[in-house]
Amino acid sequence: MRITLIKCLGLLGSSMLCAAAAQAESNPTSMGIQHALILSIDGAHALDIANYVRTNPQSAFAQLGAMGVNYTNASLPLGDFYPGVLSLVTGGTPNSTGVWYDGGFDRALSAAGSDCTKVGAEFMYDENIDINVSQIDGGGGINPAKLPRDPHKGCAPVYPHDFVRVNTIFDIAKAAGKRTAWSDKHWTCDIVTGHGGKGVDEFYVREVGIGAVAKDIKRTTQVDDARVQAIINQIVGYDHARAQHTGVPAIFGMTLQALAVQQRVPEGGYTDADGTPGQLILAALKHADQSLGKIMAELKSQNLLDSTLVILTSVHGDSPINRSFSRKMDEDMIPDMIGEELLAVAVQDTEALLWLKDQSQTSKVAAVLSKAQNRSKAGINEVLFGEALKLQYNDPKQDSRMPDIIVKPLVGVFYAAKTSNKIAEHGGFYTEDVNVPLILANPHLKAAVIKVPVPTTSVAPTVLQLLGLDPNALEAVKMEKTPILPGLL
Repeated sequence: MRITLIKCLGLLGSSMLCAAAAQAESNPTSMGIQHALILSIDGAHALDIANYVRTNPQSAFAQLGAMGVNYTNASLPLGDFYPGVLSLVTGGTPNSTGVWYDGGFDRALSAAGSDCTKVGAEFMYDENIDINVSQIDGGGGINPAKLPRDPHKGCAPVYPHDFVRVNTIFDIAKAAGKRTAWSDKHWTCDIVTGHGGKGVDEFYVREVGIGAVAKDIKRTTQVDDARVQAIINQIVGYDHARAQHTGVPAIFGMTLQALAVQQRVPEGGYTDADGTPGQLILAALKHADQSLGKIMAELKSQNLLDSTLVILTSVHGDSPINRSFSRKMDEDMIPDMIGEELLAVAVQDTEALLWLKDQSQTSKVAAVLSKAQNRSKAGINEVLFGEALKLQYNDPKQDSRMPDIIVKPLVGVFYAAKTSNKIAEHGGFYTEDVNVPLILANPHLKAAVIKVPVPTTSVAPTVLQLLGLDPNALEAVKMEKTPILPGLL
């Protein structure tokens, strides 16, 4: 319990007691937080949670908001899973983490399976690096033969956790002797596990699959439920399988995938521009709410709610919400405009990240994409390169992973294969990609709604501070001067 200034004034004028009161009032660790639980509902927009709470005032989402601070104007650095989840656990954007997407090009690495005599290679950290993506456990790990190689480290395979340039909250907690855990959708999500992959004591994967399997909502919901059960088992003090008593993790978390699936299928989506959910999205939100309710009930049952900070968020939204804006563009369109003699790699969804074979041709390529007929044909809103790019991001000539050009399409436009029947995607910079829910909840917090813009990168240093650990131990926080979230004291 914190001692207020008014109580201090009544403490018989004792300067020592008043000093203690002031320290308790300003010290976030006085809340007694011992655990931080991060829950991501992938695909969720801040608007989704607001709409659901409005029509379901007794929901678990509503109850969580009633004991927490709701940052309604929170934004990701980029609306994709990898930069999104890394923002939460490193406190950094791609400028410090070096991770723009699950795929791309690195001018300092060599290709998978190569002898590293050639430097500069495409990489892919997606479900395909599983030993066996068709199995529910992904075959039990990562196939190193599918990983890019580092010519500066004996041509060793670069695992996802090695690909991240900075440490994580798991690294800091582990160094302090605390237990950590994480549950996710692919083995490539090992990217969160910290330097050397040793920051997370228990990394649990239920593979959501690929292709038609990944669109199977029944299967996706089942793997979501398995991860929820893993969290519940950890709250009780066991490992994910409830086989061994390990103690409750200091930092743990998981992602839910079903909502993102229902946002993209033709029979899914929203019914209007206000984000009114269609039946499939509503069912996914209801199931996510029920999952949250089970987790909160277990925290209460184990008398852990008072000592646990619950963070509800998402690592990306999906766009467009308004189906009338949805325009799928052929993913070959922009590469064809550039030509294979100039383009090294294009990563496209609700953006196009472009790496060139010859960086001296950047202005030339940008001029081609900026032609009126090409902008109209490919739904291009902005072509970011050169000095304008460097105002926001690292210099591509200095950072081996930085795209040379970023194409931001018009709202509603996304790039996909001709055979795709998607109605939405993620990966871009617009509001519907990056404005995700962010609620930090604990019974000791005073419920509040904060509408000033905040970055999701602020979650990482805030978690460490509330656990009594040093936020500045995070390398990305020091590099990017990432602030603590406001309004918690």
